[in-house]
Amino acid sequence: MQADPAFYGPLSYSPAWMWWGVAVLALVAGWYAFVLLSTRTSPASSPAPVRPALTDLPALKAAYLQRIQDVDREAAAGSLEARAAHQQISMLLRGFVRDATGVDATRMTHQDLLRHPLPAAADAVKALYPAEFGPGPLPSVAISAARASAAVRAWN
Repeated sequence: MQADPAFYGPLSYSPAWMWWGVAVLALVAGWYAFVLLSTRTSPASSPAPVRPALTDLPALKAAYLQRIQDVDREAAAGSLEARAAHQQISMLLRGFVRDATGVDATRMTHQDLLRHPLPAAADAVKALYPAEFGPGPLPSVAISAARASAAVRAWN
């Protein structure tokens, strides 16, 4: 018999609350696992797809040499500023490398070109860097065009 009939002992929790808590913890852990696994980069990711090189290299060379000459003529005529001409020559040279090899050189820096087996392109781009980005007096557009043309002609 109880000593005090008005006293009620503590009530126990329903087992359903424990299972609800376990379910919530499992959902949170699952969410973290999903986020971590879906945003992770694959360590063995394949390199970017490389476009196949064009087979008609003489025609490609002729086309890019003509474009380089056109930029040189526009700069000599005064319709194109010297820095913009140097930048266009650099982009033409990089575009030639992209079309000749399939390597997207238009987005590569000089260091990237050196790391990639493209030393002729890296040397030509290095020679164009001061004209593109350097302060002070710019070198002649004709000299830069000649360097870029020589790199295109020497390509094999």
